[in-house]
Amino acid sequence: MAKIDVAIIGASGYTGLELIKILINHPHFNISYIATTEGGMKASELHPSLLGVFEQEVLKADASEVAKHAKLAFLALPHKAAMGFAKELLDLHVKVVDLSADYRLELEAYEKHYCEHEDKEHLKEAVYGLPEINRAKIKEANLIANPGCYPTASILGILPFLNYLKKDAPIFIDAKSGVSGAGKKPSATAHFVTINENIFAYNPLKHRHEPEIAEKLRLVSGHPFEVNFVPHLLPVSRGMLVSSYLQTNELIDAKAVLQDFYKNERFVRIREVPVDIKSTAGTNFCDIFVSQKGKSIFVSSSIDNLLRGASSQAVVNANLMCGFEESAGIPIIAYVP
Repeated sequence: MAKIDVAIIGASGYTGLELIKILINHPHFNISYIATTEGGMKASELHPSLLGVFEQEVLKADASEVAKHAKLAFLALPHKAAMGFAKELLDLHVKVVDLSADYRLELEAYEKHYCEHEDKEHLKEAVYGLPEINRAKIKEANLIANPGCYPTASILGILPFLNYLKKDAPIFIDAKSGVSGAGKKPSATAHFVTINENIFAYNPLKHRHEPEIAEKLRLVSGHPFEVNFVPHLLPVSRGMLVSSYLQTNELIDAKAVLQDFYKNERFVRIREVPVDIKSTAGTNFCDIFVSQKGKSIFVSSSIDNLLRGASSQAVVNANLMCGFEESAGIPIIAYVP
């Protein structure tokens, strides 16, 4: 079977590198076009780890050229920049998996927390790319809004219990991420001297991923929940640990509910002991642990923020869009440094 040509736009960041690492060994996809906003170099100049492995020329991003070389494009661009490029590609009949926030939220929520939306037409067509809730829709989609890393871990942990939650009880989420979640661009917060041997909250109760989590829980359950979300930075390169605190209406067997909900899901693993970030690093797995005290539920989930929270989930979505087995080419062995 001939491989499908794909493009990576925004190849200079951490997620761009992870996409390349997955796709160079993918059984069904061929990287035919990679680009940044500037271009004019080899992939190994962007990412030295690719020296002698992947030396493809990095071009200046151009939608019309992408359409000549690829059937599907991964957009690893910042919000606002992504929607303009996605619109051009979709009008040229190129399928798009967008890793930015530009198509994840309903219009009103997006414009409240980000900026004015420039592609309202395609926003209506976008499918939120969390396979555990939208697998059938993803298979038919031309535009995937790849979920954020915090929402992926949070939603997967909370999802099995939605039908049992006390409607007027707030959901509290305590989340911690490796520094790569802040992106490759240097900042005072991510500076080595700041983060080394340190941990701190940032944007508590104001983070942009909070409305994404709340919106998806509402759409699945049909009921709005108050979500209180507090993210923290960990002094590690990659990994994410999210702890959610829930109240149920009735006494349930939380472990049995969790196991039954995910019994057929390839990339969700139920743990008998509290989860850790090393066991999911380098994989597409989400590991989940649950404990309870009466009607109080503690659920903890772990993912690799660069993979399940971005690049490998994007490739899973592309697999589904193109009719392939969703696990094709997806990393499953944890990297433990």
